[in-house]
Amino acid sequence: MKIISADDVDAALDFPALTDTLADAFRGGVHAPPRHHHTIANADSADQTLLLMPAWNDRHMAVKLVVVTPDNGARTLPAVMASVILMDKKTGAQIAMIDGARLTLWRTAAASALAARHLAPAEPDTLLMVGAGALAPFLVRAHLSVRPYRHVLVWNRTVAGAERLAESLRADGQAAEAVAAESLDAAVGKADVISCATLSTEPLIKGALLSPGTHVDLVGAFTPAMRESDDECVQRASLFVDTYAGALHEGGDLVQPINAGLIERSHVRAELMELVNGDHMGRTSDDEITLFKSTGASLEDLAAAALIAARCGL
Repeated sequence: MKIISADDVDAALDFPALTDTLADAFRGGVHAPPRHHHTIANADSADQTLLLMPAWNDRHMAVKLVVVTPDNGARTLPAVMASVILMDKKTGAQIAMIDGARLTLWRTAAASALAARHLAPAEPDTLLMVGAGALAPFLVRAHLSVRPYRHVLVWNRTVAGAERLAESLRADGQAAEAVAAESLDAAVGKADVISCATLSTEPLIKGALLSPGTHVDLVGAFTPAMRESDDECVQRASLFVDTYAGALHEGGDLVQPINAGLIERSHVRAELMELVNGDHMGRTSDDEITLFKSTGASLEDLAAAALIAARCGL
């Protein structure tokens, strides 16, 4: 079994190929049961969370193992540790153990790129990235692989974080600038596509400020208690998700307004499987506001792991 590091993952992947690979996976043929969620109680430290995410198709099986250890900061270790084990479907033999944190960054951003192929305006001018954490540079580059943008704006609660990401994008030749913390609302009104990856529990994107034709990509808010968009944002937009099973049970941006009776489950027009199979055409007009909510799916881990292994000669 080969050990594939984060650097190996970066060397193996590019967004056009990975996005195509995810599209193939969402077309069907992959079995992806609900993730297994376990709380590990500790008498002398914070409880841990163990997540097991299996998936398989006719060639491979994969399991992503995630352990969240809140106390790891005191040990100068990441709070989230993850690995993906890829196996041969026929024999069960282990093919590779892949850095799960880096794989997750790539496949999460590629899912947003896949949605944007169907939902983003055809000729956008400005991309707004809300949040400047580890996922943000992957999301920006994923969106840039789908549509050309003349400008990229970066907002973060700390301007220093926004400026670091903007500087790295400028080093790649992209016109990018940081947005002052108090200027998020103004940036929302200027953006053609807005991508959010935060840990916010309070809405950041106000629907009243969205311009006609805007596409909103919500990647944070991965629990029912979290939120990146307000009620008006969800009510104004045509709603799409990565999977019904995940987004309608875990994504606070949809769970909260559904529970409040502001929208219904039927307002969600399609999941990625339906978009890639042509069961829904996606964006229907230049002025339509679209919103994509993702919470992640194990079939994405399987698809990415198989592509990485193939490109590593396995």
